[in-house]
Amino acid sequence: MDVRADQAGAGAGHGISFNEAFRVWLRVACLSFGGPAGQIAVMHRILVEEKKWISEGRFLHALNYCMLLPGPEAQQLATYVGWLMHRTAGGLMAGGLFILPGIIAIMGLSYIYAAFGNVSFVEALFFGLKAAVLAIVVEAVVRVGKRALKNRIMIALAAAAFVAIFFFAVPFPIIIIAAGLIGYAGARSGRPEFAPAGHGHGGGAAIDSMLGEAVPDHVRPDTARAIRVGALWLALWLVPVVALLIAFGQANVFSQIALFFSKMALVTFGGAYAVLAYVAQQAVEHYHWLKPHEMLDGLGMAETTPGPLIMVLQFVGFMAAYRDPSGLSPMLAATLGGLLATWVTFTPCFLWIFVGAPYIERLRGNAGLAGALSAITAAVVGVILNLSIWFALHILFRETVPVHAFPLNFDMPVLRSVDVPALVLAIAAATAIFRFKLGMLTVLAGSCAAGVALRMAGVI
Repeated sequence: MDVRADQAGAGAGHGISFNEAFRVWLRVACLSFGGPAGQIAVMHRILVEEKKWISEGRFLHALNYCMLLPGPEAQQLATYVGWLMHRTAGGLMAGGLFILPGIIAIMGLSYIYAAFGNVSFVEALFFGLKAAVLAIVVEAVVRVGKRALKNRIMIALAAAAFVAIFFFAVPFPIIIIAAGLIGYAGARSGRPEFAPAGHGHGGGAAIDSMLGEAVPDHVRPDTARAIRVGALWLALWLVPVVALLIAFGQANVFSQIALFFSKMALVTFGGAYAVLAYVAQQAVEHYHWLKPHEMLDGLGMAETTPGPLIMVLQFVGFMAAYRDPSGLSPMLAATLGGLLATWVTFTPCFLWIFVGAPYIERLRGNAGLAGALSAITAAVVGVILNLSIWFALHILFRETVPVHAFPLNFDMPVLRSVDVPALVLAIAAATAIFRFKLGMLTVLAGSCAAGVALRMAGVI
C-alpha cells in the first residue's frame, strides 16, 4: 500500500490537494459534536453544501453503507469520503482526524477526573455548545429530509422508521433491511417513487466529476487487493489482542480491555446508543471497572467533546487500568488502557471501509439496489430524527422516565424538569440559523460564550 503514490496521484482528477483536504477534515473533526446526528449534519453542511466536494446522492449512498456497519457511522462516513478523494491516505487522514480531537479531549478530561473526581466546570463550558448543536442537528434533519423524501412513500418510510425505533425500540438492522427490501421490490416493479433521490449527475461536485466517466483504480473492486487489505487490517486489529492474551492471560486488565472492546466493535450496529447500556452494565456489574455514576460522568464527557459518542469507551478503558495498573504507575496504566480501548474500537472501522467501499461504489448503477438504497435513505432520515430527539431530550430535560408497556419502549421527558436556560439557548441558536442564516461557527461561538456567561452568573 503506497501512501505516497496515493497522495500524489489521487488529487489530479478533482483538483483538491491533500493539504487542503487535511485542513477541511480537521475543521470537520473539531466541529463534530452532538452524537451521530450532529456529526452527519456537520459533514453534510461542509462537504455537500459549502465545499461541494461530493453530491447529495453519493453522500447518502455512502451514509447508507456506513449505517449498515458496526461502529460509529459518522467516523466511517468520513473515512469513506476521504478514501474516495485521496485513496488510502485520504481515508486514514479523514477517519483518523475525525477521532483525534475526541481522543485528546477525553484523555485530558480523564486525567482531571481521576485526579480531582469531577469535571463539572468543563462540562459547564460546553453547555452552550450542546444547545447550538441541537439547532444544527434539527437543520440537518430538515435539509436532508427535503432532498430524500420526494414523495409520499418515502415520507411514510421515514415516519415508519422513526416510530419503530423511537417508540418500539425495533433493532436498527431490522429497520434498514425492511426498508431495503421494500425499496428493491418497488424499483424492480418499476414504481417511479423508488427512483434514487439525488443519484443523478454530480451537479459540479468534485468527487462526482472525478468519478463520472473514467473510474480510478482504487474505486474498482479487486478481490486480490481486498484480501490483502483485509489481512493487513485484521492483523493490525487482532495481533495486539492475541499478544496480550498470550503474554498476560485473560485475567489481566489489559487483556480484558482488548478482548471486551474488540467484541463491542462487532456489535455496535446503529451507533453508540444501541450498545452503551450493555457496556455500562458489563463495566459496572461484571468487571467492576467503574461505579454507576462514573459511567454517567464518562458519557457526559463524550457528549460534550468532539468525535463519536463511542469515545466513552476510552474513558472506560482509562478508569479500568487506573484502578488495576498491573504494576505500572496508575496514570501510565490508565493512559495505555484508554488508548488500547480506542485502538480495538476504531481499527475495524477502517477494515470495513477499505475492503467494502469499492464494492459499494460498484452497486450505484444497479437499478434494484439503487431503489433499495433510496428507501434506506428515507428510513435513515427517520433514524436521524430519532437520534435528534434523543439528543434533545437529554439537553432540554434533566429527567426522563423509561416507558416499558409492551410493545412500547421509549423514554418520556418529565416536563417539570425542563432545563430553561438550555431551552432558551437552543431556541436562540435555531433562530440564528433558520431566521438570520448565520454561519455555523458564529452560532457555535455565540452559544459557547452564552454558556460561559450563564455559568459565571450562577444560572447553571
